[in-house]
Amino acid sequence: MNSLPMFPTDFTDMAGSLIIIVFSFLSLQYAYLLTKKQPDNFLWGFLFYFCMTLAAFAVSRAMGHLVKQVLLISGNTEQWKTLAPLAGGFNTLLMTSLAAVTIYYHKGIEGYRAIEEKAKSLKAANKELQQTGSKLHEMNAHLEEMVENRTKELSASEKKFRNFFINSKDMVYFCDADNRLVNMNASGLEMLGYAFGEPPRLELHNIFYNEDALDAYFEEILTRGFVEDLEVEFKKADGSIIYVLLSANAIHNEDGEFTGCEGIAKDLTRLKTMMAQLAASEKMASIGQMAAGVAHEINTPLGVILGYAQLLKDDFPADTEVGESLKAIERQTKACQKIVFDLLNFSRQSESSREDTSLNKIISEVIAVTEHSLSMDHITIHKSLAPNLDTVTADTEKLRQVFINLINNAHYAMEDMTSGDLYISTRNSNDSKEVIATFRDTGHGMTDAIRQNIFEPFFTTKPVGKGTGLGLSVSYGIIEELEGKIDVESPVIETESGDTTPGTAFHVILPVVPKKQHGITASHSETGRFR
Repeated sequence: MNSLPMFPTDFTDMAGSLIIIVFSFLSLQYAYLLTKKQPDNFLWGFLFYFCMTLAAFAVSRAMGHLVKQVLLISGNTEQWKTLAPLAGGFNTLLMTSLAAVTIYYHKGIEGYRAIEEKAKSLKAANKELQQTGSKLHEMNAHLEEMVENRTKELSASEKKFRNFFINSKDMVYFCDADNRLVNMNASGLEMLGYAFGEPPRLELHNIFYNEDALDAYFEEILTRGFVEDLEVEFKKADGSIIYVLLSANAIHNEDGEFTGCEGIAKDLTRLKTMMAQLAASEKMASIGQMAAGVAHEINTPLGVILGYAQLLKDDFPADTEVGESLKAIERQTKACQKIVFDLLNFSRQSESSREDTSLNKIISEVIAVTEHSLSMDHITIHKSLAPNLDTVTADTEKLRQVFINLINNAHYAMEDMTSGDLYISTRNSNDSKEVIATFRDTGHGMTDAIRQNIFEPFFTTKPVGKGTGLGLSVSYGIIEELEGKIDVESPVIETESGDTTPGTAFHVILPVVPKKQHGITASHSETGRFR
């Protein structure tokens, strides 16, 4: 068998070895350029070392083939046999290195990506830190201005609260967790009757009149955290009672613990009084209408009875039993007519004629009529009438009726005493818009229950047969019709000395005639109904 020529094979082996060397160094050069362009790029650095290993392996591998071909062609076969193990071992070492670099490539890439992510995170944190630093720098540059502005805002807010606390017409208070009052505005102190600036050591139970209301207040504060529109009674420094509308909130610290409460209380005493007066007025109006109807119905048969009794008196002698009976019928019928007359006055069904008059004149006439009966019971009248008393417009007869009622009541109050004094005075008010007539006795005075009901119709403390309970009701209606009022004191407080004395004082207060109308008669007839 003829052998084939080895030249093509040897040439290809030698040419391939050279080409491997060329391409490996071209790759090394390109990797080097990439590394120079981006020195911090881990991938390019890894690729550069990989190309170095590849180039070393290509050189070792190619040179081994070239030396082999040269020695074989030149006939130095024994020398190649000596060098072949060394060349093979060196090539194996370089191939192992190349394989190791290739195996750890993926691990290197993962590490690089992790480092890159960390670097991005650090970069973002650094950027955020720079932005925060810029903001801090800006804040530091404007810190003084910001502090000044915030101080002004806090000062304005504190001023608003302070103005509300000081100038509020309602009570504003603060108390601690033990319900001790720690602060209260001037209106609250005045409402409770304490001097301004006085630091009273008070607790809530000192000003709550009703313990049940205080318990309800505590329960609402502790369970709901607030109290809204709670009507309660407060006790003043002098022991008197006022009605208030209370709203309050619980105060808690940062840990949510109850530390006290803050509240606002509005005085409802005047409103309560007005509502009571309105209810009384409506009640009086209803009773007045009923009284008017009853009076009209009774008046006609009483007139018939009186007329027939007077006719029969002419037919029977006065000293006979029938004559005495007819006198009794006539007397009792007239008494009934007087009651009917009082009822008509109470219901304001009679006509009223007004004119400018002086209370001094009317009071003097009434004293002249009643002084004798008073002196018989050892009651002395002390008269003090202002000489310059202003004029009022009123029905003289009705005012006379009012004053007679007041004097008769004073007489009854001192009837069982060995002696008594009745002080009657008149004066102008401080603003000269009203005149005041006062009737003060030295009797035993009245209890609170009696004083609250004296103007109620048919209310009387007199025994049966001595009073109908309409005198003060009629008087109240007459004065109210004249746009005046009647005030009562019992026991009486002496304004000169400040002492409290037994007895009762009625103050009749009437508006004066305007100066421009003095001297002009304002007589007119009008029909009104007591309300």
